[in-house]
This record gives sequence, C-alpha cells and structure tokens, in this order.
Amino acid sequence: MARYQVILAYDGTKFVGSQRQAKSYGLNSSEPRTVQGELEKALRKLGWSDRSVLLAGRTDTGVHAAGQVASFDLDWQHADGDLLRALNANMPADVAARDVRIAPPNFHPRFDATSRCYRYRLFCQQVRDPLREKSAWRVWPEIDSGALQKVAPLFVGQHDFASYGPPPRAGSSTVRTVMNASWQARDDEWHFEVQANAFLYHMVRRLVFVQVAVAQGKISVEAVARSLAGQAEVSERSELLSGLAPAHGLTLVEVTYPTEISSGHIE
Repeated sequence: MARYQVILAYDGTKFVGSQRQAKSYGLNSSEPRTVQGELEKALRKLGWSDRSVLLAGRTDTGVHAAGQVASFDLDWQHADGDLLRALNANMPADVAARDVRIAPPNFHPRFDATSRCYRYRLFCQQVRDPLREKSAWRVWPEIDSGALQKVAPLFVGQHDFASYGPPPRAGSSTVRTVMNASWQARDDEWHFEVQANAFLYHMVRRLVFVQVAVAQGKISVEAVARSLAGQAEVSERSELLSGLAPAHGLTLVEVTYPTEISSGHIE
C-alpha cells in the first residue's frame, strides 16, 4: 500500500465543481457530476476501496484546471508507469491524470500546499464569440489596459481580503498572502495570473471583476486600495462585492509543495 499524488487537468464545463457533494460517496449514478467523483469511479475499477480521495482545493462549477492535485492510498501490484495509463483509460474525456507521483505516507494535498496559482482569461469584443467564450470572459465596453496594470500590484503582499470573499469556515481568518498578481497581453486577450498561499471563496473571480470595473471606470483604484487597508466605506465595499467574473474564464494552473514532497515521480 502506498500513497499517491496525482495531478489532474479538466474542462469544468460539465462539472458542478471538483469536490464531491456532501453526504455523497460516489456510489449513486444520479448524483451531481464532479471531478472527484470521476476519479473515484476510475480508482474503484483498479481495486481502490477507500471512502474518499483528498483534493488540494475546491473549484466551482464551470472552473477548469491544469494542475489540480489529489491523493489516495492504493495497493498497486503492477508496474508504476501503468498506473497513469490505467487511470486515464477509466476516466471520461473531459478529465485526465497528467502525472502520478509516490508521496509521503502522511501527504495531504490541501494542508501541505504552500501556494496555489490561478489564471483568468478575458478579451474585449462587442460581438459574441461562441467558441472562445467557453474558456474566456468576453468583456464590453472595452477596458483600459493601463488601469489593469496599475491596480493588480495592489493585491501583492499580506492583506485582509474580507471585501473579496468569505473564508472557507465561518469565523476563520480572511487574511491571505499574495505572491504575484499581474496581467499579461496574449494577442487580443488579457490573462490575469495570481498566486497566493490560499484563497477565499470566489476570491479570484471577484478580484478579476473588480479590476475590470476599475478598467472600465466604474470603480477607482483608490477604492481598491482602501478595501485592502480595511478603510473602505460601506457603499464601496458593497460595490466591490456586487459581482463575480464568470467561472468559465478561470483555470487552476498549479499547486506547489515543499521540495521533499515534490521529488517523487513516475514515468
């Protein structure tokens, strides 16, 4: 018996999220479709009999991933390289195992993580783009790219992000440390990358929504700065919490761990 760490990629369009629903253990075919549920179905075909795999974190309905991390214990009697192929052979087309690693026996993908990195894609266009809008937010009116570049660095550092989402558990801290928050131009798109030690519920989508509002002249940069300093007026905080960027533009890119956890690798 060994503990394995698997890196998952998925198209979140047809999932209600990554995490299996409460009081559901993946045995009911009529339950809402989740990434965790599909992974567990595949593992059961390989002899896995535990109650639940562990995930690095939750992604919402419609959110994609290139680097979600899960772990499970499995008595695998075949060649190590066969495990990756066996998982993918038993999972649907919209989710795939990208990599499998042997992990320390006490490895936990959520609690051992040192940071998470997300990417959000958007583009400015007045006319609908049905194909691209499956994975990027079409924004109109057009944005001021200079304003995006001005507001993003405000989020870097340790701040109380209470204006940008609730904590995962009632009463827990809303302080988070952001290591990177930046926009990059990619042809006619803008990509926002943000890396932090952890995120509040809906935090990334609200950060994007607020920055777009700044870039459209609806919210001032000064109001964002006040929100991070805990000095936002009630009306400003209400405005900051008034909306979310659509889920389909968001991708969980990577979850990072200490070197000693990340060293194992199965080809």
